[in-house]
Amino acid sequence: MDEDKLIQTLHTYERKVLSVLEKANTLPDIAKLSQLKEVEAMRGLQWLENKNIVKISEDTKEIINLDTNGKKYLKEGLPEKRFLQAVKKDTPISEIIKKSNITKEEVNICLGVLKGKAAIIIKKDKELLISQLPQAKKILEKESLEEQFLKKSFPLEFKNLKEEEKFALENLKKRKNIIKIEKKKIKKATLTDLGKKLISKGIKLEDTYDRLTAKMLKDSSWKTKKFRRYDIKINVPVISGGKKQHYRKFLDEVRTKFLSIGFKEMFGHLVETEFWDMDALFMPQFHSARDIHAAYYIKDPKYGKIDEKLLEKVKASHEIGKGTISKGWQYKFDINKTKQLILRTQGTPLSARMLASKNLQIPGKYFAIARCFRPDVVDATHSADFNQVEGIVVEQDLDFRHLKGLLKLFAEEFAETDQIKITPAYFPFTEPSAELHAKHPELGWIELGGSGIFRPELVKPLVGYEIPVLAWGLGIDRLAMFKLGINDIRELFSHNLEFLRNSKII
Repeated sequence: MDEDKLIQTLHTYERKVLSVLEKANTLPDIAKLSQLKEVEAMRGLQWLENKNIVKISEDTKEIINLDTNGKKYLKEGLPEKRFLQAVKKDTPISEIIKKSNITKEEVNICLGVLKGKAAIIIKKDKELLISQLPQAKKILEKESLEEQFLKKSFPLEFKNLKEEEKFALENLKKRKNIIKIEKKKIKKATLTDLGKKLISKGIKLEDTYDRLTAKMLKDSSWKTKKFRRYDIKINVPVISGGKKQHYRKFLDEVRTKFLSIGFKEMFGHLVETEFWDMDALFMPQFHSARDIHAAYYIKDPKYGKIDEKLLEKVKASHEIGKGTISKGWQYKFDINKTKQLILRTQGTPLSARMLASKNLQIPGKYFAIARCFRPDVVDATHSADFNQVEGIVVEQDLDFRHLKGLLKLFAEEFAETDQIKITPAYFPFTEPSAELHAKHPELGWIELGGSGIFRPELVKPLVGYEIPVLAWGLGIDRLAMFKLGINDIRELFSHNLEFLRNSKII
């Protein structure tokens, strides 16, 4: 911008600050010379810095002031001097205290200081007796460095002290409440080359107006007023408007998309029995996922309730594969173990409950966004609690080709990537089984979830007859990382306001 036009954009605060910057450079001095309050002067400096007219810096100063005892000793004298003045030959300590008007705490200080300066000798009788040594006369006649320091004009800046003053300061700092030192931050302003050019042109302290008022229009006084020129290109403060938390917004969009393509939402409990979390899914009770290190077990209450008729059907399926061509897992099913309560380890129990529900519709498509819990080492791609998108499609004549198409749709729709791999996998409750992988631009290939077709041993006890059920469980947290451009799963739940304000809006 033209320099003359730039001058026309200056606010009254900016003009007043600029007019004194050649004489003062610290905020207090600038405010004093410009006859502005410090907050007004600071505002003017910030506006000038935004226009590259000044550069603001911060300097930390150590400011020294007298504390309560320091002010007292300035009036009455240092206690060791008063102590020494009260000492004659073999003077009892009690008499010295009375004459010098010092406290018991100050007595020990006086004895230590004066003995260190070879000014007194101490004798022990019924009580301490104090006598002066030749050095005492010199001390009484001459002001000590400490006394001279107390008479300084405070506040003082540490960097301006002479060596002997620093020595006195160190001695006084060792004693209680004589000196206090505060670190004070001082704002400084220096003119840029542009600022120097503007000053050389001359900054007039004239009245300028920022806005046109109704009164000016009414009495036509606006014709004689000088209005400040507005710079529409200047940087303005960033305003962080309210918005939904980025991950919450993503989950809501996922829910909306599933509902829009005909899926119905399933809901369930965070605390489940092993029956619904594992047994109803035809997962054998000796499976490693039943280990205490793979699930969070509830201490109290320890057991939950299960429909006995359904329990018998699932038990028979595990033991002998009853009602199917399977022989089952060929072990004795533990009724007590299946009733144990755990934190839900996966979203699939919601599908199992839906298959056993009287509200199941065939054909039908169902999904759930389920909070799950597994003990894990927390890092950029793993968390001990996580969200999972769980779903099933129930219909006659479904096969693996339909499942592949569904997985491809999810990757493209929710992860926004066409770089996917569907690889063989093993899950106790599906056959065939597959895992979905997608390529993240920074983290490389990431597993998004598992899928498959539910086994007859799972479907028959819950539904009552065999029918194809496509099932999948996708790590929605990782899908969100793709969508939001995040490379650390922990940032999905960040409390960092700066990060949340600058998070990607989808």
